[in-house]
Amino acid sequence: METKTLPACPVETTLMLISSRWKVLIIRDLLGGTKRFGELKKSIQGISQKVLTSHLRDMEAGGLLTRKVYPEVPPRVEYTLTETGLSLKPVLDSMVEWGMNYKKRYEN
Repeated sequence: METKTLPACPVETTLMLISSRWKVLIIRDLLGGTKRFGELKKSIQGISQKVLTSHLRDMEAGGLLTRKVYPEVPPRVEYTLTETGLSLKPVLDSMVEWGMNYKKRYEN
């Protein structure tokens, strides 16, 4: 990760790293293990290839995931959460619990 000044507020720092719904969904999918680009694209409904590529690059630069390119034709690229990325699991678990409670309260 390049050296830069992080926000004083820890919530703002977290949002800086996972500020889009797409990044949260990428993390959700990678919590299950290493995935290829095509697998991520297929599992995240509505994301364009350009946006997925951009977010994966941002997340790699932020230290949340690693990208491994295999020297094959066509090239195979795999993405895996780093220890830092994996440390977001409790955050996502809390989001799942909160979302389920919200849905129970407001559905029908």
